[in-house]
Amino acid sequence: MKKLVLAAAMSAAASTAFAGNLSEPVVEEPVIVEETQASSSSAGIWIPLLLLAIVAAVVAAD
Repeated sequence: MKKLVLAAAMSAAASTAFAGNLSEPVVEEPVIVEETQASSSSAGIWIPLLLLAIVAAVVAAD
């Protein structure tokens, strides 16, 4: 019985002794997602065009 307990203790100690290694852990960089705002760049041209169309309509109405 003592041999069985000793064998179990030795196998448990041997399996945990080699659990780690000396190499550096691999750490992945976080992924950064940039949201593009395509509507804001095209919206910059619509406002002056709309104002130009309103001015043209006012001038044409006179």
